[in-house]
Amino acid sequence: MTNASSWAFQYLLVAIVALFAGPILSKLSGAQSFPLTLFGLNSAQTIRLIIEGIGLAMLGLLSIRAFRQMPDNGRGFSFLRQLVLPVTTLLIVIAADKTFRAVGQSLISQFGSAHYTLTYAALLAFIGLWITAAWLLNLDALHRFFSKPSASTRRKEPATQIEETGEIHSEEESEEQESRIDIHAALNGPPAMLGRYKVLKELGRGSMGVVYLGKDPTIQRFVAIKTMQLNEIDDADKLQDVKARFFREAESTGRLSHPNIVTIFDAGEEHDLGYIAMELLQGTTLKDWSRKPNLMPFQKVIPILATVAEAMDYAHQQGVVHRDIKPANIMLTNDETVKIMDFGIAKMATSSKTQTNIVMGTPTYMSPEQIAGKKVDGRSDMFSLAVVMFELLTGRPPFMADNVSALLFAIAHTPHPSLRAIRPDVPPILKDVLDRALHKDPVHRYRRANEFALELRSCVEGLAA
Repeated sequence: MTNASSWAFQYLLVAIVALFAGPILSKLSGAQSFPLTLFGLNSAQTIRLIIEGIGLAMLGLLSIRAFRQMPDNGRGFSFLRQLVLPVTTLLIVIAADKTFRAVGQSLISQFGSAHYTLTYAALLAFIGLWITAAWLLNLDALHRFFSKPSASTRRKEPATQIEETGEIHSEEESEEQESRIDIHAALNGPPAMLGRYKVLKELGRGSMGVVYLGKDPTIQRFVAIKTMQLNEIDDADKLQDVKARFFREAESTGRLSHPNIVTIFDAGEEHDLGYIAMELLQGTTLKDWSRKPNLMPFQKVIPILATVAEAMDYAHQQGVVHRDIKPANIMLTNDETVKIMDFGIAKMATSSKTQTNIVMGTPTYMSPEQIAGKKVDGRSDMFSLAVVMFELLTGRPPFMADNVSALLFAIAHTPHPSLRAIRPDVPPILKDVLDRALHKDPVHRYRRANEFALELRSCVEGLAA
């Protein structure tokens, strides 16, 4: 039931059975000799009551199935999903009333005609309000259904793994790349399938390219699919090298199995698109808690950051560096589980670039060695996490400037502000931990992210003592 025509056919068929099968069968000659009678009704009336009851129950179950399984595409399906339950309820109530008035006057008399009429009117009024509310709240989806969607429209979805790109390009390069993606989408639209995954809709744009909601039909699992163009290199040898590096990096990150790291299920290539299928999350990123007045208490922030550091340490021991730690890449799921997203994605994205000297990462959270273009290790991720920590505690990043060049210079050469000058209420030990993790020289930072995590947890235990 993934398209409107299939659902409409099933719905119409069951509705016809529910409304007409009972009256037709009850008029057959054999209906008078039916051995079962209920509620003081005769045999024919009992048959009609039973058959219409079964039909209306089937109609109700079908509407519930449609509400749960019809894809939410933000347009026509979204509108139908919200209306199917109240409209079906209205149909069931009206059909049941007709049946009772035709064959069950004795039942109405037992309940009381006045009470029955009042109950029926109250149900109709409630359902009318339900339908009106569902209609008005989803009217924008109906408008989008009849309007031509723009290829450059980007829908923001709550609780998904979509954030801004982490690449530093010139303005002209960024506009050219975005234009290429939009033109491709306008001409071809989203692919119907990527490998074994059925593409349901576009979620937005991530650090690699377009992000889709996909479904594995074999095991009925929804996934987030991040795609990247692999056909922008004319040289065949370079293209093969790019693909080899892309899938090698995908394989290394796919081996990560940690409860606080988003799981990568699959990677492949389809129609010049490289794709990564990964766990679909529900929750909010730490970006939502990085500005006043939405700052978390530091007693809650520190354990979250310690969990992130422990997950980072696990990845570093597997030889995988994140390269783009930032609040938007750390999610707190609906069940309060911390998840790091996009491990290794920055390096994967580098594989598809034909330009040289492109530094990957989000500028505000980059380490000095990352800015310098040096080879990075886990201590670079630690610096980025310390920047995140400063921001979550103060509501502002430690390094700020009017342009990217000035920002990169500040990160590389300017000391960060004192944490206690901005937040006098934080313990001095927390400032010491942060100062070490934010040291310009990686040699003077913690050797491993696990050491950083232990220090953070020690701070929490000291506060609780």
